[in-house]
Amino acid sequence: MSAALHTHPTAGPGLSVAGGPTGAGKARRTVSEADVRGRWWRLALILAITVVVLVPIFVVVVLAFTPATTSTSTGLTFENFSNVFAKTLASTWLKNSLVTTLSTVIVSVAVAAPAGYVLSRGRSKAVSGYSLLLFVMQSLPIITSVVPLFLLFANMGLVDNLLGLTIVYVASTMTVATWMMAAYFDSIPVSLEEASWIDGCSVFGSFTKVVLRNSLPGVLSTAIFAFLLAWNDYLVAIVFLRSNEIFTLPMGVQSFFQQNATDWGSVMALAVVMMLPPIIVFAALNKYFSVGGIGGSLAGR
Repeated sequence: MSAALHTHPTAGPGLSVAGGPTGAGKARRTVSEADVRGRWWRLALILAITVVVLVPIFVVVVLAFTPATTSTSTGLTFENFSNVFAKTLASTWLKNSLVTTLSTVIVSVAVAAPAGYVLSRGRSKAVSGYSLLLFVMQSLPIITSVVPLFLLFANMGLVDNLLGLTIVYVASTMTVATWMMAAYFDSIPVSLEEASWIDGCSVFGSFTKVVLRNSLPGVLSTAIFAFLLAWNDYLVAIVFLRSNEIFTLPMGVQSFFQQNATDWGSVMALAVVMMLPPIIVFAALNKYFSVGGIGGSLAGR
């Protein structure tokens, strides 16, 4: 009588003969659970950091719309904003800040774009020396040049003057703005310009019609950098400005706070006014920030 042959079913991946998980299956499951826990920890950390950053802003906004203790209004109100604009030079400070900031942005971008193009495309000792000079200037803090500039501008009648303040802002943003533009121009293929040259375009024409047209995110990044530096500056303004009607908004907020340290609603209302323009700029220009649009220009070539 022949012996009966007993066969075992073939074990699937991650299963033992008895149908239980093998060591590899357990390892995969353990790694997966660890990844999930790691994601939750990262999410909790990001949420904690977000709360720490946003809570002070939330408090400022709430206090700005909260009526003063002497007010008869109840609930949220715009009373603090009306008091600030009626009893102070807030509108003048806002106008001064907008004038200096927008002038700084326009001049910085207009000068940094061609300068960055030369740094990106130029290959000579003069360009390399200019690049090194920009690097050295970028490493110097602005405070080192404020006092010499003040003495120079005092002899030129540019102290307590928005024009002098704008010149300082443009000079302080020019180094980084040029580097930012050069870095973005490096990402634009030179073959695009060569194609335009073949079609009869000049160097300046290819720069304006090809390079700048494909550099909108870089231009906007440079503009926002210049905007934030000029809009938020307090150190340079306090050195060069003296008259209350020439103050920019940061100096106006500081002077108003010194005089109304107990009126938190009005102080926070002025702080909200100062926060609004950067928020509006980011909200309006955010959709223009994109990458990868240049590669499509080479399609079919």
